[in-house]
Amino acid sequence: MQGDAALAALLSAPNAAAPFDRLEWWRGLVEECGYFPVIAVARDGDARAALAFYRAGRRMEALANWYSFRVAPIVSPEADRLALLTELAADLAGQAPHIIMAPLPDENGETTELVAAFRRAGWMAFAEQCDVNHVLNVGGRSYGEYLASRPGQLRTTLKRKAAKVAVTIETAFNPDSWAAYETIYASSWKPEEGNPAFLRRFAQEEGAAGRLRLGIARADGVPVAAQFWTVEQGTAFIHKLAHTEESKPLSPGTTLSAALFEQVIDRDGVHLVDFGTGDDGYKRDWMEEVRPRYRLEVVRPLWPGNWPIIIRQCLRKLAPRPPRG
Repeated sequence: MQGDAALAALLSAPNAAAPFDRLEWWRGLVEECGYFPVIAVARDGDARAALAFYRAGRRMEALANWYSFRVAPIVSPEADRLALLTELAADLAGQAPHIIMAPLPDENGETTELVAAFRRAGWMAFAEQCDVNHVLNVGGRSYGEYLASRPGQLRTTLKRKAAKVAVTIETAFNPDSWAAYETIYASSWKPEEGNPAFLRRFAQEEGAAGRLRLGIARADGVPVAAQFWTVEQGTAFIHKLAHTEESKPLSPGTTLSAALFEQVIDRDGVHLVDFGTGDDGYKRDWMEEVRPRYRLEVVRPLWPGNWPIIIRQCLRKLAPRPPRG
C-alpha cells in the first residue's frame, strides 16, 4: 500500500463512505487488537479494489471486530467492480485456502458480487444471513416530523421524563466526558467493553476530524447516560449507548437519544441513521428499516482440509426447511 496514492485516497476521508472503510480503522484494529493483517488489492490503471483480512491459522477472516457495523469491498467508483474483485479473489488463492467475511451488506449487491467474483476465480462460496442492521432513512423530514411518527409510548416517555435530565452533546474529544462514558458503561447492563483502548482511540480520531457526537445525560449534575455517535458522508452511526442501572426510572437513554436524533437530523442534515448490527427491541422504536447482514465462507475445493466444510455446507443446503406458520 505504501506509495499507492490512488489506494491511499480511496481509503481516506472524504472518499470513504464509513469509518469501517478507512485505513485508520484498519490500523486501529491491528495496533490495538493485535490482528495480523493482509490487505488484498487489485489494480486496473487508477482504479483499485481492496479487501482487508487478518490471519487465523491457515484461514483468513475479514478485518473486523464487534465494533464493526459491516465489512465490504472498497472499490473505486469508476472501476469494473466484478473484474477487479475476480482478480483479487484469484490472487487470494495463494494466501489462504479458507476465507470468512462477515458481516457483509448486500444493499448495493456487495455480497452477491463477492460470491460471483470468488466463484469465477475457482473458489466454492457459501453465503448465509448472520445478523441484521437497523437503519432510519430520514427522507427529508425534520426532527419534529420524524418524532411525530414514533410510537406513542416513546413520545409519552419523552414528555414525562425529558426535564429530569440535562443533556450535552460534544463534537470534540474531551477526556473528562470520555471518562464519564466509561464509568456509565461500567455501571450499565452492558457486557464488559471488548477493547476500550481501540474505542477511545477511535473517538479521539473522530473528535479531531469533527465527526464525533458524544452525548451525556446528567441527573442532578451526575452523569447517568452516554451515547457515542459519529457523522460522515450524510450518515450518522450509533456506536455505543449505555445508562446506569440506578437511573433507569428517569429514562435518561430515551431523552439522550432524542437529543442526538435532533442534532443529526436538524443540524447535521444526515439522510441516514445507522444503528449497527443486532436485533435489540429498543432499536425498533427509533428505526424504520431492517437490512440483512451476511456471512460469506469461501474455500478452495481441492484442499483436503476444506472437504469437511464443503460437506457440511452442502448438507445444510439439502436439509429440509421447517414449515412456515
